[in-house]
Amino acid sequence: MVLPHHTPYVTPHILHKNYAQAADFEQHSNLIGRDLDYFSQAGFDMDRIQIKRNAPVAQLYEDAIRNEGAIISSSGALINFSGKKTGRSPKDKRIVYEETSKDDIWWGSVNIKMDEHTFEINRERAIDYLNTRDNVYVFDGFAGWDPKYRIKVRVICARAYHALFMHNMLIRPTEEQLKDFGEPDFIIYNAGQFPANRFTKGMSSTTSVEINFKRMEMVILGTEYAGEMKKGVFSVMHYLQPVKFGQLSLHSSANVGIENGDVTLFFGLSGTGKTTLSADPNRLLIGDDEHVWSDTGVFNIEGGCYAKCINLSAEKEPDIYNAIRYGSILENVVYNPASRVPDYDDVSITENTRCAYPIEFIPNARIPCIVERQPSNIIMLTCDAFGVLPPVSRLTPEQASYHFLAGYTSKTPGTEDGVLEPIPTFSTCYSAPFIVLHPGRYAEMLAERMAKHKVNCWLINTGWTGGKFGSGKRCPLKVTRRIVDAVHSGELAKAEYENFGTFNLSIPTSLEGVPRELLNPSLAWKDKEAFNKELRKLGGMFQKAFALYQNDVEPKVREAGPQI
Repeated sequence: MVLPHHTPYVTPHILHKNYAQAADFEQHSNLIGRDLDYFSQAGFDMDRIQIKRNAPVAQLYEDAIRNEGAIISSSGALINFSGKKTGRSPKDKRIVYEETSKDDIWWGSVNIKMDEHTFEINRERAIDYLNTRDNVYVFDGFAGWDPKYRIKVRVICARAYHALFMHNMLIRPTEEQLKDFGEPDFIIYNAGQFPANRFTKGMSSTTSVEINFKRMEMVILGTEYAGEMKKGVFSVMHYLQPVKFGQLSLHSSANVGIENGDVTLFFGLSGTGKTTLSADPNRLLIGDDEHVWSDTGVFNIEGGCYAKCINLSAEKEPDIYNAIRYGSILENVVYNPASRVPDYDDVSITENTRCAYPIEFIPNARIPCIVERQPSNIIMLTCDAFGVLPPVSRLTPEQASYHFLAGYTSKTPGTEDGVLEPIPTFSTCYSAPFIVLHPGRYAEMLAERMAKHKVNCWLINTGWTGGKFGSGKRCPLKVTRRIVDAVHSGELAKAEYENFGTFNLSIPTSLEGVPRELLNPSLAWKDKEAFNKELRKLGGMFQKAFALYQNDVEPKVREAGPQI
């Protein structure tokens, strides 16, 4: 019998030269041989640290389990934890104020200024910390599936979990591409386990997530939440695509019809159905979160998906549920210690539980994630908890610009302590936390492309009907799917329309399979006075929120909003 503290006997003739090696160091150090000068010049102690570049998934699993307390779930996914920070730290996100980019950045509460000297201090602090680690992980990958507009990204980090995360989220290079990778266009130094010095000029806490567009570098201190790297790359693409390449970067999902090859873009904030509705058995998924609308078509920025796991089930989200297997990372998910089965309903660590997996884990993903065809439809999703917006409206180009800039949805009672009635949320361009340029620049590019390619735009409300939250009911998912199907089939483009007052929206008078009272919210409310009151109330909220942009847009766009 072998006791727990004993080494089990292994028959000598089955031993291999690599048996029980802790790390395949030679293999990975040889891959970066020609880059040694770069690491030495950057300040890395090459005599002390062991660099593992683009290590295989199995080795990252082993290191995460051995050194970081990770475990393997019953489905084969790696479960790991991000420590104290379980979400993004937007108040600690900064951009360096320097001459090459300062005139393009939309400075303010989203893009907080940092001076170059403070960036250099934090960068050196990050490298100093990485030099104290035994293992330093490097992942080289691409952002953007179109070779004309992609950038080469290098991630340097101290956690195997972070390396595996970016292995999943960036586009994975082939061995040949890796040999010819050369100098990266953008570098992330992730020393998230080590705090920033909050007494450094311009710092307000021990957390700092900062981007320097002149150096094309990002430094992370004081947070181990992996999503900071993902959104850091998106922020860089949100800057580079319009400024350097003249292309439109978008916070959206996208899919393409299997039969007709028509492309649809889905805009929407959290809880509106962006991921759910873009997953369609009759269409191929281009991507679920970040895209570029280029002169030649649409392409995904990422090589993977970062899905929410809260209340996940095989019945509700089968594609995501089945993607959680070997190679995926479950982040901050509670599990049964006996069976290793994840508990997706447990929010004791955070409600922001996540899974990161390569996009090829989705059965109907289009690989490569690029379509050389212009979009036919744009769907703007909102979840209106006031219960007054129609489930579908056809937008004019001016209304499309207005609603893109407004980026409306609503928080509902029960989502946060003290929320007793619906709270409107306006996130410009449906991506306020990641905006880099002035929102008007993205909106202008969107309007130009829509006009040039004659793209239809639809506002779809997945929220409440027949009353606001608490008295009405949520628009059934099957109804919303029917509406989306009618967009794709062309039914809605041919339908008859009537005007929906206050917001001046065009809404269909009939659609097979959808009750008339659902199409026109005013018919679903029993109390017409209450309906008009809520309608005017929401219209006033739109006007107040849009005041931030009204001086930067044409009068016809200002007038495309609600009129009270």
